[in-house]
Order: sequence, then structure tokens, then C-alpha cells
Amino acid sequence: MCNEEEHAGHTMARRGLLVSGAAAALTLGTVSFASAAPRDGERRTEAVRGTLPPGSPDYVYLPVEVPRGVREIHVSYAYEKPAVPGGTQGNALDIGIFDERGTGLGGKGFRGWSGGARKEFFIRADEATPGYVPGPVRPGTWHIALGPYTVAPQGLPYEVTVTLTYGEPAPAPEAVHPPERAKGRGRAWYRGDCHIHSWYSDGRRTPAEIAALARAAGLDFINSSEHNTHSAHAHWAAEAGDDLLILLGEEVTTRNGHVVAIGTDPGTFVDWRYRARDNRFGRYAREIRRAGGLVVPAHPHATCIGCNWKFGFGEADAVEVWNGPYTPDDEVSLADWDSTLALAARNGGRWTPAMGSSDAHRDPDPVGTPQTVVLADDLTREAILDGIRAGRSYVAESKDVSLAFSAAGGRGRHAGIGERLRVDDGDPVTVRLEVEGAPGCTVRFVTDQGVLHSAALPASGTGTVEWRTTARYATYVRAEVRHAPVMPPMPGALAAFTNPVFLGG
Repeated sequence: MCNEEEHAGHTMARRGLLVSGAAAALTLGTVSFASAAPRDGERRTEAVRGTLPPGSPDYVYLPVEVPRGVREIHVSYAYEKPAVPGGTQGNALDIGIFDERGTGLGGKGFRGWSGGARKEFFIRADEATPGYVPGPVRPGTWHIALGPYTVAPQGLPYEVTVTLTYGEPAPAPEAVHPPERAKGRGRAWYRGDCHIHSWYSDGRRTPAEIAALARAAGLDFINSSEHNTHSAHAHWAAEAGDDLLILLGEEVTTRNGHVVAIGTDPGTFVDWRYRARDNRFGRYAREIRRAGGLVVPAHPHATCIGCNWKFGFGEADAVEVWNGPYTPDDEVSLADWDSTLALAARNGGRWTPAMGSSDAHRDPDPVGTPQTVVLADDLTREAILDGIRAGRSYVAESKDVSLAFSAAGGRGRHAGIGERLRVDDGDPVTVRLEVEGAPGCTVRFVTDQGVLHSAALPASGTGTVEWRTTARYATYVRAEVRHAPVMPPMPGALAAFTNPVFLGG
């Protein structure tokens, strides 16, 4: 699968393709360093060059024999980007590293991943490049992981340079993580953004900058969600406060879709090196839940390579229907999610709540557009996750938009978002939506039979819309608030939407 490698002026034989029930991988020949005793502070460097052809496996591992006495490992890489015809993918090569504990799926060897965001990184006991986990550089066989994301028809020529620095390591600092509780308002509606990237993956903002933007956006909670690394977990504590709960997680970025792990235990790493055909996703979904988190497929109909969700929704605790400023792929995600509600309503099965997040990376990406507004017993990790899991939430484009949505039946029966109003099929039901902060918008009530009622809001954007129905006519009702359409008859972009209220016994 891969050409033979050039290393320090001689040829290394490839080891061949390894398939172990996960995404195919190729292991190259080993990089070794001179055995002569080094001086303190001395650096030694080796370089490897090769070419990956089209059709290369998802991951290519370059073993590096790390001797004793190393205090820092530094890796840099470069690759060629030849011109390609229009409509043809060019070269893109990701990178990460595993230590002497190995590259086994879900093992303890992971030490960092930067994807294509950086061209070099270092690891030592006291510090590491963002995206990488500091700690001792122990002797043994480490593996540099190369991920050929896309390969041009001409192939992907690359060069990897490894530099070891010898000497006594500095003391490793003790990791400190944000608290699991902030000063809440008791049972109330709390606003959050659970999909944000900092410079600990491919974002450009620091945690401090993100926290400031989150507060300005009126958020009560956020979730750390770096691509394929948990390295940011130890860098958020200083940004938490009585007014901002910071949850810890990861965006598990596979070649068949992305899933956001929300609110996992500090230090939880979730592996991503598998495809849908490998039948591994269920294992890692359960791992997220064992770590106390939620499993949330992200932007399931996004058009970027590898972003389209192919694992199904059987393991999902919620689904990210709205990702960043509203676009046509969000409209497709919303319609797809609505179809799952109709199926669940017909067969009485489990339904999957929807949520929205910004997926903000850098300026001018707005944090908190959109935001998920959750009814929770308090501003704690456990209470927020319980509210999301139960679907007691709605999604708004900003802090300016507020909704109150409910259904009422006879004998004083009442149900809110994510709940069931238990009435007989023919009993009259009144559905009510109160809206603030949505000027120029229209309310739509959506059911398993489609859109059955709509009404324009007053020019102020504040108003109440009611509709009467029965459980026989609508097995669930959810509300949408939409801007005026830009291209009729297409609906306008969302300003907000709710999870459903279910009707019936």
C-alpha cells in the first residue's frame, strides 16, 4: 500500500497492512536513534520521507524507538500539495502520536492529535503543544500516526522529522479541572453551547477568549469539544465561575461522521479510528455514557468529507440538528429528525431529542449561535445532562429569543417541552407558544401530519400563538419560529425551535 521509505540515507522495508476489526492501518519501518550516550541537552534528529498512493488506509503508523534519558520529543512534518483538476480532492494529511503503551483501539497510548491544524508538536513532562498530553517521555516504541484524509491522484509525498532532546525532565504539574457545579437559579431554563473549538484542536481562540464570548452571548454553560483529543480538559478550570459551568468532552471525528461527547469525566479520551463497517461505534458510545456523558451526533447532513453521519441513531442520546448559522444542510437535518419523531410516535418507541450548537472555531464565528436552552433542576453537570437527555429543551439563535411552549387538556392536565400530555384521542388539546425577541418571524406548529398551523408574530417579535387539536389528529406537536423566507416557497431560516410535546395515552 505504501512506497518504501527513505530514512537517514538508507531504505526501510514496509511492514504491511494491518486489519484488526477497525479502520485499516499500515505500519512502516522503525525509526531508530544512535545508541552513543548523549550529553544533557543534546538533540538528535532523524527524517523519514515517502509517498502515500491513492487508496491508502485511514491510518499509517511510523514507529519511533525512544531510548532512555529523553526529556522531549518534537515532531514536524510537511507534504506536497500538487495541483489537481476541478472536482478532484487534493492532498490533506493529519498527524498525532501514541506512546510506548501502543496504538490499540481504546488503549492508554494516546498522547495527542492535531489533525491538519499544526505542522509540528512537542511533548515533555511539564508541557505539550495544544492538542497533545504532557507527561514523561518514557523509553519504548512510540508511533507517529499519519492520517491521509484525502490523497491526490499523483500520490501524497511527505516528510516527517523527529527530534529527541535528552536530559532530566521537569516536574509534571497536577491537572486541575473545572467544578461540576455553578451558581444556578434552581429549577430554571439555562442556555448553553456544547460544540466549540479552541486552539487545543483546530480552533484559533484560547479558552479565556471563548469563555468571554460565552458570557457575552448570555450562556450559562459550555462544553469543551476538541477534535479527537481530551488535552484541553486541564486548561478550562480558570475560566469557570459562578456564572459559567464548563463541561468536558470531545468531538469524536471519524471518517463516517462526527459525534460530540458532552459532559464526560475529566481526562476521558474516546477513540475515533473506525468506520461504520467496523461495528465499533456502539462500544465507544457506551464508553461515553460510562464516563457520565451524552452521545450526540453532530451536523449529520454536513457536506464536508467524512462529516455525513453513517452510524445510525440507535446509540444517540440527542442529535445536533442545528449547527452554526442556519444553512440548507440544517434544514435537511431538521426534516430527517422530524421523520424519526413521527416513527417513534406511531410505534411508541424511544425518541431522540434535538439540540443546536455553534461549532465555532475562530473569528468571526459567533459563540452561542445557536444555543440550546435547557430546563434543569440546577446549573450542575448532572442536571444539565438530565435535561438534554429528556428533551426538556429548545434551540434559539441567540440570547434575545425566548420561548415558552406547552399543551393543556381537560381536568387541568398540562405538559411542557419533552413531556407527554396524557389525554384520550378525542379530547380537546390547546397548544400554546409564547415568544419574545423574534421580530418579523412566523410561528409554525409541526406534527406527525406536517405543518398544521402557522401565524405571524407582531412586529415587535413578542406574542402568543394558540392552536386547538386532539391526540387523534396530532400525536406530537413541536414549534418553530422562522424568519421571513428569502426565496419563497422555501421556509425562512430558523430563529428557534422546540423539542416536541407528545399527545395521547
